[in-house]
Amino acid sequence: MILKSLSLLNYKNFDSKSFVFNDKINCIVGNNGIGKTNVLDAIYHLSFGKSYFNPVATQNIKHDEDFFVINGDYHKNDTTEKVVVSLKRGQKKVIKRNGKIYEKFSDHIGLLPLVIISPADRDLIIEGSETRRKFIDSVISQSDKAYLTDLIKYTKVLAQRNALLKYFALNHTFNADTIAVYNTQLTEYGTRIFEKRDAFLKAFIPVFKARYKVISNENEVVELTYESDLFENNLNVLLQKNIHKDKALQYTNVGIHKDDLSFNIEEHPIKKFGSQGQQKSFLIALKLAQFDFIKAQSGVNPILLLDDIFDKLDENRVSQIIKLVNDEHFGQLFISDTHAERTEQVIKQVHQSYEMFKL
Repeated sequence: MILKSLSLLNYKNFDSKSFVFNDKINCIVGNNGIGKTNVLDAIYHLSFGKSYFNPVATQNIKHDEDFFVINGDYHKNDTTEKVVVSLKRGQKKVIKRNGKIYEKFSDHIGLLPLVIISPADRDLIIEGSETRRKFIDSVISQSDKAYLTDLIKYTKVLAQRNALLKYFALNHTFNADTIAVYNTQLTEYGTRIFEKRDAFLKAFIPVFKARYKVISNENEVVELTYESDLFENNLNVLLQKNIHKDKALQYTNVGIHKDDLSFNIEEHPIKKFGSQGQQKSFLIALKLAQFDFIKAQSGVNPILLLDDIFDKLDENRVSQIIKLVNDEHFGQLFISDTHAERTEQVIKQVHQSYEMFKL
């Protein structure tokens, strides 16, 4: 799959900007603050209908403007796909595919597979479990519509159960039958989600370890472990066991919304014991394994975005990463960097066509 061209109107710092891209490697270079990352974020926006960096949709509209439009022309499986994402202040965001508006944004997920590697990924290490769950969900959802549907339903029922627990506390009452209805629904959706997460991680972890081994030149041993309440017991049983705690705290304390991933290096948490270079290598291996998984599931080369990839990595690790992408396994690549000369020098090691865009 190839992004042939991109046009931006009132998107972030751009009033109007257009690009025609190379089928292999595209380097977006320029000083800090000039909008390199915004170009990559616009490409991400076309795949997921939202920004990777800013969840507040209206903040992606250029200052003093009323709307933004992102327009992308793709070539996929011998067909052309035209995708437009637009937002006007005070109105709902619109995503169009070949001129037709999506009724549900979730229907768009997976059409344009994409993986981004960015300094913002460090949140996967330093932030709470929700960030890591979102990572798992985003990978599985790109190839499994049923999973995404279950996730949406589970989140809705969870919110209803939590609201009911608050109502019980406020009114000094309790209805076990109503809670049981929510428990049954959470168990149905949650069990399917857990089973798919477990199956995904069993396939994903060996690929991740292999990727890390190459990036680190086999210097360190890393571990990635899935943690879930559902390894302990059936969700319905867990919900019943924890009802007193739920009533006291007024929210649901067990379930797949508490799942997490533990990241370790040499048997210690990478958050505390990993250097910046090791942490970045860990995250890059994670994202390259994501690339491998999505490609295997979809049969399409995802677009790969490398935002500020050279930051905090020594030359050897950068060289290993560039070697990794120097084969037909990868499709179209977008790289942002502050140093045009450095980028071009590294890219020349890769015997692929490339284009430099200086902002």
